[in-house]
Amino acid sequence: MISVEPGDPRYDGLTSGLNQRYAAKPARVELVRSTEDVVEAVQRAVSGGQRLSVRSGGHCFEDFVFNPDVEVVVDLSAMTGVYFDTARDAYVVEAGARLADVYEELYRGWGVTVPGGICYSVGAGGHFTGGGYGLLSRTHGLTVDHLHVVEVVVVDADGTASAVLADRGSDLWWAHTGGGGGNFGVVTRFFFRPLVRPPSEVLLSSLSVPWSRLDEAGFTRLLDGYGRWHAESESGLSSLLTLNHVCNGSVGLVTQIDADEPDAAEVLDEYLRTLLGDFEPPRRLPWLQATRYLGTSSPVLNDPTLRGEHKSAYVRAPLPPEQISLAYRELTRPDVTNPNAMLVAFSYGGAIGDVASDATAVAQRDSIFKLLYQSFWSTEDEDAANIGWVRDFFRSMYASTGGVPVPDSGTDGCYVNYPDADLSSSDWNTSGVPWHTLYYKDNYPRLQAIKARWDPLNVFRHAQSIQAAGPNHCSSADSGSGPAHAT
Repeated sequence: MISVEPGDPRYDGLTSGLNQRYAAKPARVELVRSTEDVVEAVQRAVSGGQRLSVRSGGHCFEDFVFNPDVEVVVDLSAMTGVYFDTARDAYVVEAGARLADVYEELYRGWGVTVPGGICYSVGAGGHFTGGGYGLLSRTHGLTVDHLHVVEVVVVDADGTASAVLADRGSDLWWAHTGGGGGNFGVVTRFFFRPLVRPPSEVLLSSLSVPWSRLDEAGFTRLLDGYGRWHAESESGLSSLLTLNHVCNGSVGLVTQIDADEPDAAEVLDEYLRTLLGDFEPPRRLPWLQATRYLGTSSPVLNDPTLRGEHKSAYVRAPLPPEQISLAYRELTRPDVTNPNAMLVAFSYGGAIGDVASDATAVAQRDSIFKLLYQSFWSTEDEDAANIGWVRDFFRSMYASTGGVPVPDSGTDGCYVNYPDADLSSSDWNTSGVPWHTLYYKDNYPRLQAIKARWDPLNVFRHAQSIQAAGPNHCSSADSGSGPAHAT
């Protein structure tokens, strides 16, 4: 284990994540390389009475990892192992591994993969603990649906840190199947069994649609068609619709389907024709090549110098006309000049819905797609305009339910891996529905009980960490910011 302290030339590069709005000034950053290192680092912080946070990939959208209260950052970015454990007959992914490396190692070594996200640099630690989903999820479910065992460094009531292997079916295992990072301990290793075989080849369509083709009728056809297809189709086809603000000049539509799925070309053609009318033909690519391309092709998502604001919603039915009209209005507002302001729709549904809402901590199982409201920008003086636009857009879309997507027939709350501190604020959430219901729904009480058992001293906490009742636990109001695997 290496400790990096202020004055070390590495310090500044290790005290912020991808979102440059947030930074920490800890007494030290602990660069760990093994489970034993993590136990030592956590014990040292607890014994010294120091607040700690935990970094895997550094993609946390909020300040749960990097904030002024943090005194020790436990950095897992060197724990990147991906291998097969013969004793447990399971594939192992260490929490600091980035998704691109996870896909490469699993595929090259054994011809398997996890159905995870597309961004190459996201760390396994946060992505998996929040559920994990991607372009293969309509066929193979969420990443956590394949989790067999999880290794977690926890702290007991005596303040002693130790590593625990939580087997499938145990309460600590269940908590890490969507309970989010930073709640129970430090995840060091994930054990998966069984894993899935990805397609040998995929049909990949990556289209840029000029805004000049999208009057309100064309925009409605695109977004309404997206929702209706996902509500009606059982195909494994998955699609990413990036509705950039009109000042960007275009919107993007990325679609992938297993080339061996029955009538794959026809299914893809029909989908694109429904949304766009005419389109360029797709490319046929090996799955790994397509995965590399999608993970590295976005200059915005892979830019480590940007600031960002993000909000999310699970969607259970095609958007109603009034929401589509409102989205068109917000995305064509003349006072917005940032080409990186956007609304993004991600495919969900399919096999994800084959799992009961209480079988894992991910309660949202019958949604058909997700929405991500976000903006990226470069300088602090642009904060107010960009944060304000995302807030206004989100609140207006859910004005009838207090400014947030309260679970009902059309929406189903928010994705814990896209954390949003505004959900805890009565200024922005006037629904009367607490933030934890938006993330966890009816699974929250069970998560609270697991929290009480496995983190009795509330060592692992942040602004939206799970709260367990009792004298040893801080309330939501005073929990501050603290540890979370970066998502």
